[in-house]
Amino acid sequence: MATDILRFATAGSVDDGKSTLIGRLLYDTKSILEDQYEAVKRTSLARGEDQANLALLTDGLRAEREQGITIDVAYRYFATPRRTFIIADTPGHIQYTRNMVTGASTADLAVILVDARKGVQEQSRRHAFLTTLLQVPHLVLAVNKMDLVGYSQERFEEIKAEFTEFAAKLDVRDLAFIPISALHGDNVVERSAAMPWYDGPSLLQHLETVHIASDRNLVDARFPVQYVIRPYRADDPELHDYRGYAGQVTSGVLRPGDEVVHLPSGMATRIQRIVTADGDVAEAFPPMSVTLLLEDDIDISRGDMICRPHNQPTVTQDLDAMVCWMSEGPPLAPRTKLLIKHTTRVAKVMVRDLLYRIDTTTLERDESATSLALNEIGRVKLRVAQPLFVDEYRRNRLTGGFILIDEGTYATVGAGMITQAG
Repeated sequence: MATDILRFATAGSVDDGKSTLIGRLLYDTKSILEDQYEAVKRTSLARGEDQANLALLTDGLRAEREQGITIDVAYRYFATPRRTFIIADTPGHIQYTRNMVTGASTADLAVILVDARKGVQEQSRRHAFLTTLLQVPHLVLAVNKMDLVGYSQERFEEIKAEFTEFAAKLDVRDLAFIPISALHGDNVVERSAAMPWYDGPSLLQHLETVHIASDRNLVDARFPVQYVIRPYRADDPELHDYRGYAGQVTSGVLRPGDEVVHLPSGMATRIQRIVTADGDVAEAFPPMSVTLLLEDDIDISRGDMICRPHNQPTVTQDLDAMVCWMSEGPPLAPRTKLLIKHTTRVAKVMVRDLLYRIDTTTLERDESATSLALNEIGRVKLRVAQPLFVDEYRRNRLTGGFILIDEGTYATVGAGMITQAG
C-alpha cells in the first residue's frame, strides 16, 4: 500500500530523453500492461527502430508523435510499495515556458535532464530558474545518456560542477545529481553495474525516499472557504440549523475546539466539528477536503478565510508579484484589467506597474521593459478591487500563488507568485 504521494515534474532540452526516462520508469516498475508494451514495440519496429521506443509510452497525443516532440504537459501515474507518483512531463522549448510553469507549480520535486554529451544548456538553466521561482523544494539533475560518453565519471563531475556553480545564484533548497541512461535503464530503477564509481541511489530510490513531509506548511493554518453548505429537509429538524463551510486545508492543522478567526470580518469563534465524506475526524491537514462547523453563527461566504487569531495572512488589495504571461493575445502592460483567482476568491484586478522583465536564462533584469509577451516573466504591481488574504509565495505556495483570467473569455492568461503583500 503506497504511503503517500510524490508529485514531480520532468524538464530538459529537446531530445534530452524525458519521454524515454518516464517510459523506462513505467516499464521497469511494471506500471504498464503487456499489450501496451507490445503495441509500442510494433510501432517502433514499423518505424525502423531496432527495439521498443519507450518514449512512445508517454507521447500519447498523435500530434506529439508526428512532430517527434512533447508539446504539452502530460500527466502520468505509477506506484511502488513505498509511494504513489504523479509525473508532469513538460516540454523543453522556450516557447512552452507556460507549460513548464503549469507542470511545476504543484510539484514536490523536479527532475531536470541533461545530455551527458552536451552538458548544461540554456534550457537547463532556464528550467532550474523556473523550478526555484516556483519554490519546488527538491531538484534532481539527471545526467542522461551516460552510455554515449562511456559512463565517464570525469564527464559527470564536469557537469555537476558547472551546474552547481549556476545553482549558487538560485534559491535551491535540496539538490541531487544522478548519472543515468534512460535508454538502457542504468540508475533509473536499479543501480547500474556500468558505473561502480557512483555510490548514490538510483533515481527511483531517490524519489521513494526523499523527505517531503516537512515541505508542507503545518504552521500557518489556512482554510479558504469554497462552499457554504446549508442543507434543508423538512423531515429532519437537526438540519434546519446546519451550516458547514467546505474547502481544502491549504496549510496548518485544524482540530475541534481550536480557536479560529474569520476573515474579512475578524470575528473569532471555535471549531465545533470537522466533517468528511467518511464522518467526523479529529484533525484536518493538507491536502484534506473537509467541512468545518463552527460554534458561532458568522456570515461567511465563498472566498473568505478561516485561520488562527494570532497567525493571520496579510489582508490587502495591493500585490507585488512575479508573473508568467501565458496569453497569445495582447501582452500584459500597465493599466491592463483582468480577473484574479486567489485560493477560492475571484476579483477584478488592474496592473499598476511593470517593474522589470527577467531573462530566464541569464537572470538579468530589463527595467526598461514596457510589457510581457507570451512566456515572458516579470515583476508587476497589482491593485485588486477587493481584499485578498495572502502570504508570500516562498512561505506558502497556495496562499501566495494566483492566476490571471481574461474578463471576456475567462481563459487563464497568467500565473503569479506573490513576492510582497501590501
